[in-house]
Amino acid sequence: ERVADFYAELTEGMWQDAAEQIVPLPGDTHDEMVLVKDISIASVCEHHLAPFVGKCHIAYIPKGGRIVGLSKLARIAEIFSRRLQLQERLTQEIANTLFNELQPVGVMVVIEAEHTCMTLRGVKKPGAVTITSAVLGGFRKDPRTRSEAMALIKG
Repeated sequence: ERVADFYAELTEGMWQDAAEQIVPLPGDTHDEMVLVKDISIASVCEHHLAPFVGKCHIAYIPKGGRIVGLSKLARIAEIFSRRLQLQERLTQEIANTLFNELQPVGVMVVIEAEHTCMTLRGVKKPGAVTITSAVLGGFRKDPRTRSEAMALIKG
């Protein structure tokens, strides 16, 4: 029963719609980059049913006064991570949802995670971190904007 509860909690995002979290806040004219970094995530590798944990960094550049509450970015990361996942897909799903629903100038998502399927079995390499990115719109078109976001993430 405990194992079932564990996996039910780690996959509860399968029944949630992340797009519902995106409700633009009215009346704002901010048009510079917004970055929320070091969002803790935990997910389950769909290949091995083994957890992976790490940090998610989400940046976007608002357009037309369409911003979203900062906690919503963390909620979107949480919903998508609480599914049977591949880190690559997780990264892309977060970026695509924000880009399609919020319609910003650009979106960039970077995830750094340690996969227990790599640290506890197989090659057994604890501390190995996988980094994935999804880059859309202005972040993809302008290398300076992309570099600025990466510098802020690295802090």
